[in-house]
Amino acid sequence: EKKSFVLPSETLERGDCRKAIGDAEHRLKGNVSLGGQDQFYLEGQIAMAEPAEDGDLVVYSSTQHPGEVQHRIAGAIGKQSKDVVVECRRMGGAFGGKESQPALIACIVSLMANKTGRACKLRLDRDVDMIMTGKRHDFIIGYEVGFDNDGKIEGIDFMFASRCGMSADLSGAINDRTMFHCDNAYFLENVRIVSHRCKTNTVSNTAFRGFGGPQGMFAIEYVIDDIARYLDKDVLEVRRCNFYGTDERNTTHYQQKIKDNVIAEIVDELVDTSDYRQRVEEIREFNQNSKVLKRGIALTPVKFGISFTATHLNQAGALLHVYADGTVHLNHGGTEMGQGLFTKVAQVVASELQIDIDQIKITASDTSKVPNASATAASAGSDLNGKAAQAAARKIKKRLIRFAAKHFAVSKKDVQFRNNEVHIAGENGGKCITFGEMAHLAWLARISLSATGFYRTPKFHYDRATFSGRPFYYFAYGAAVSEVIVDTLTGENRLLRVDILHDCGKSLNPAIDVGQIEGGFVQGAGWLTSEELFWDKDGALRTHAPSTYKIPACSDRPLDFRVRMLESTANRAKTIYRSKAVGEPPLMLALSVFHAIRDAIASVGGQRRIPRLQAPATPESILKAVMQQQADS
Repeated sequence: EKKSFVLPSETLERGDCRKAIGDAEHRLKGNVSLGGQDQFYLEGQIAMAEPAEDGDLVVYSSTQHPGEVQHRIAGAIGKQSKDVVVECRRMGGAFGGKESQPALIACIVSLMANKTGRACKLRLDRDVDMIMTGKRHDFIIGYEVGFDNDGKIEGIDFMFASRCGMSADLSGAINDRTMFHCDNAYFLENVRIVSHRCKTNTVSNTAFRGFGGPQGMFAIEYVIDDIARYLDKDVLEVRRCNFYGTDERNTTHYQQKIKDNVIAEIVDELVDTSDYRQRVEEIREFNQNSKVLKRGIALTPVKFGISFTATHLNQAGALLHVYADGTVHLNHGGTEMGQGLFTKVAQVVASELQIDIDQIKITASDTSKVPNASATAASAGSDLNGKAAQAAARKIKKRLIRFAAKHFAVSKKDVQFRNNEVHIAGENGGKCITFGEMAHLAWLARISLSATGFYRTPKFHYDRATFSGRPFYYFAYGAAVSEVIVDTLTGENRLLRVDILHDCGKSLNPAIDVGQIEGGFVQGAGWLTSEELFWDKDGALRTHAPSTYKIPACSDRPLDFRVRMLESTANRAKTIYRSKAVGEPPLMLALSVFHAIRDAIASVGGQRRIPRLQAPATPESILKAVMQQQADS
């Protein structure tokens, strides 16, 4: 209302949504509020700066983006990037909260170290960390939609207003991604999306797992659910009739063709394996016989674009050394925050050189080893750094093959790397030596055993001015069925069972990927049910400790948690070993929890009223929606 924005508002439009809505058989209009979320990493913001020779600085920072920290420090102390080394061995969690924000902490300690000539360290305690750092953007979402008797959307008009805080930080790109993902898995032929990036008297909000995508997907799932309840139709069938197609209805509202669509396959398989239909009937019967406790169930899909929308960030580098004993030292531009990136990249090098992974050491992410690296974000860590490490390993392997062929007087194709050995075909059965022996021979022959690798994601042609083109290299897909039980007297609820089927392509490490799916889902469930941020009228955060800000506890996990990866597909895009990103997409699977709660609330009114549930669905929010249902019925 006050038209106070940190950035200009943006509009993305396809077709004529106003005409389509006006001509539609049915129309709905509504709004919903969606809360933010604190990253609540276990290790808070921390940095230490040490003076070095020639007035240089070495800075240890808990950051997803050492390159940006290096750049900001150089500017703060009046030096150049070459004078500052930033190192990050690992982080105790990040979730986007250490993408841009660690630069402030690192600059403070760097200024002090540069001024005093002594080491300086700063660690924020939990309260200070939560008070001064940015969160996931909270939104007010408005919509008007026109649809036919089957629930098929004819036209939709979205309004997104996000709390950006007192400055932009990463709000531009975050809100852009919200606009890109407000279709989720659904074809929107006539659509207008207006995005307001609001300036408020609160701390500047920032990145969080999903980077704006979850908020857009929340909006369309809310609309789909409203349509189904308005028409008194099966929500899943309304979702299905709006799905993207494979040969038709397969172009997004930003003009990217969807060539890898497996959402219908995932949903069909999940319906069968989760006994969805049978459970819907059982829940209906339970609710008819239970006055206070109500159960709900929901199945929601996920389609999430993978890549940085800023094209220049889709690049990575690696530095690989093979020592004369055959052991390997690897650096790459990615950072480890508990997501298993270092393990995956080491697996790539081990596979390329055909050696055991324990022969490979990855040391800290370091701006003096790999320069100009992008943030480890956008779920692209394995895609980018895995490919860069692969390129470096293949350079060295090619040199070794060329050397071995000459040394043993055989053809290059007669040199094979297998199981820590190099096999050289030839007369009398050929020859077999260990990888270490081959490395030693190459060293004696003065063959370089060090290489850099570089990768840039191909096939981008995105025009930011028109919001059109191909901002994503590929999409990751998944679906989840969640079942909840709600106490309609208190608003308390319990997550009873979750079934997930997720598309990881050809997984690099199934154990890591299943862990990411489970963790992402639970984090998403926390965002949508228990984690409530509250600011007072002066813009001060009042929920800044575990006593007032409720992240999920172990007791909040689903009583029955079933996670599977889709086995039938490899990534059509030429990613590392045809794998797919798995960092962010699983978080949006938790939308099924929110809609299962809505389903339980709707049963209070006999499924005849649309429940007006706000997010997060705290007991207070649930109880308010229950009371509205009771009053309306």
